[in-house]
Amino acid sequence: MDAPTREYVEHYLPEDPVLAAARGRGAELGCVPIGAGGGAALRFLAAALRAKAVVEVGTGAGVGALYLLGGMPAAGVLTSIDVRAEHQRAARVAFAEAGIAVSRTRLITGRALEVLPRLADGAYDLVFVDAAKAEYPGYLREGVRLLRPGGVIAFDNVLWHGRVVDPSHRDADTVAMREVAKAVRDDERLVPVILPLGDGLLVAAKAG
Repeated sequence: MDAPTREYVEHYLPEDPVLAAARGRGAELGCVPIGAGGGAALRFLAAALRAKAVVEVGTGAGVGALYLLGGMPAAGVLTSIDVRAEHQRAARVAFAEAGIAVSRTRLITGRALEVLPRLADGAYDLVFVDAAKAEYPGYLREGVRLLRPGGVIAFDNVLWHGRVVDPSHRDADTVAMREVAKAVRDDERLVPVILPLGDGLLVAAKAG
């Protein structure tokens, strides 16, 4: 789509001051959160699924979490994993500013591929991934296991700044994006679509 149309889509729903502040803290920490368009899609998915149990891989400064929590019911709990404690400290500031009860978030500091295997099979409504790109295929394997039938897994940055569609790019992150997109497409348990929001949001529902 042309630039004005993309701008309209990405900012169709403006961000409130709490989200803007969280995005600013993310920039200071050097972590790039999901864009406003992709965030709105996450909030929509959480609301449509009535997601009471959500896993987020990559807490960042809490932008994605704020969108997810915004669509979840009041009793919903978000489990968010990040390897960097300073990111989660920033996220806690955002949650406090948004008036989110401490009981609604469970922040786990550690490598996601070590934490995810400890979470229960089929116990989650939604899994959102926005972390180390080279590890996306591993997150897919664990994420699908965590989902209940009808649950959804979502991956940010699947277009990876246009590199995915350019075969000359063969770096580890780009290759991982191609691998996860193919694996999702070829998995008979999943019903996928790529949404051209931000840097690309790959979404797949678990059939059954």
